[in-house]
Amino acid sequence: MFVSDCRRDFYERIVSQRVLLLVASDVDALCACKILQALFQCDHVQYTLVPVSGWQELETAFLEHKDQIKLLVKPDDDLDVPAYDDIFRDEEEEEEESEAESDGSEPSDKRRRFEEEVIERTMKRRQRREWEARRREILFDYEQYEYHGTSSAMVMFDLAWMMSKDLNDMLWWAIVGLTDQWVQDKITQMKYVTDIGILQRHVSRHNHRNEDEENSLSIDCMRIAFEYDLRLALYQHWSLYESLCNTSYTSANLKLWSVQGQKRLQEFLADMGLPLKQVKQKFNSMDISLKENLKEMIEESASKFGMKDLRVQTFSIHFGFKNKFLASDIVYATASLMESIEKEGPETTNFIKALDSLSRGNLDKLHQGLDLAKKQLRAIQQTVASCICTNLVISQGPFLYCSLMEGTPDVRLFSKPVSLCLLSKYLLKSFVCSTKNKRCKLLPLIMAAPMDVEQGTVIMVGIPPETESSDKKNFFGRAFEKAAESTNSRTLHNHFDMSIIELKTEDRSKFLDALISLLS
Repeated sequence: MFVSDCRRDFYERIVSQRVLLLVASDVDALCACKILQALFQCDHVQYTLVPVSGWQELETAFLEHKDQIKLLVKPDDDLDVPAYDDIFRDEEEEEEESEAESDGSEPSDKRRRFEEEVIERTMKRRQRREWEARRREILFDYEQYEYHGTSSAMVMFDLAWMMSKDLNDMLWWAIVGLTDQWVQDKITQMKYVTDIGILQRHVSRHNHRNEDEENSLSIDCMRIAFEYDLRLALYQHWSLYESLCNTSYTSANLKLWSVQGQKRLQEFLADMGLPLKQVKQKFNSMDISLKENLKEMIEESASKFGMKDLRVQTFSIHFGFKNKFLASDIVYATASLMESIEKEGPETTNFIKALDSLSRGNLDKLHQGLDLAKKQLRAIQQTVASCICTNLVISQGPFLYCSLMEGTPDVRLFSKPVSLCLLSKYLLKSFVCSTKNKRCKLLPLIMAAPMDVEQGTVIMVGIPPETESSDKKNFFGRAFEKAAESTNSRTLHNHFDMSIIELKTEDRSKFLDALISLLS
């Protein structure tokens, strides 16, 4: 409640002013932006919307709109910021004890010196214990209210709910924001399931209707429903066969890049009793008799083939009687629109299209995003298959490394950060399923792709190990900074996700050598 009250107080301070709304280029941030826009419209708040893809654009936006920017803190606010010494200790203090022991003194002074040192060391140990206890208490207090691993769209929806201004549209955007974090593998399965439970209660509250009301719904109504659905990307807007082939989970577990994997796919379909003609046509065109029990049939057969997590908790949205979308459908479509490599005007065009696709009145843009998402998923799976079949994933000691060369099909698509991150996560998952080396299964992955050939730069991303116990925290950002500093490599840390950097191509070798030395 303390955090929610702080958010509400912050919001109430800005509604009387013109707001500068800086929005990062990811789906969760776009959903948070939509919720804020709806709140501002409700309260008649004027605002300026500026999309920012990194720190450089953030600085530019700050300089252009600095007259609008104010520090929204009252003079009498108690920020309760801890002192530096309460959190950090200098290395010199840590070394004093060991230096005292190596001090060469005269024999006659040893006993007196020894007694003094014992008393001094005892006092230092007591002070250190007190400092550590105080530090743990401070960090615990801060961790209770940090938003690491929390959907920003959910935070904004919580704000709207606290002010009794939450709408069904806002709830849907919060669901899409959370699903984006799950699709991007930024949160643990436990965190996802917990937040799904929170949102499910809101869904029941906003979408509760009795049978009479259900039958009288208008054709343009909006309804959100909780579902256990299949973990297959875009399958309701694609063919079941294409979805099985281009979903990371099924592709990796069946090893579809190999001849043996293709045979396993045929066996999987045969075990379900689904004719190949049916699964290769559009899902909407499949026989109704087959679709009735499709989820149960797929889940039963999937467990025989080692895919026990093929059904997941999610939400769907219905626009009238015809249009139905899963939350993951919206995530893939919006992300693809945002990182489209087709140039259609100013740089902000993709951002505006992606933002508009989240509104139910822009279904044409959403369908355009779905088509782009299918192309993206095909490109990712083809690249994964190529990397594994040609042994492009190599062990560099403390991490795995893969580099895409200029001329690789669809390489332009992977110059975009979200697309490259998706590719890297899918590749690591597939590599873990394919390798027999137990040690390699526990290693993180660094992946590089050409970014700008004329300027001679590559984009590089670090992905944590593919383990069930992983807390999804990524420590590559600091490692990249250290390696760049020690080698004077020309890097650009422009992305908000610090595990993504831009690097001069000729500096790549020494940068990787420094990383190997640093992480070994």
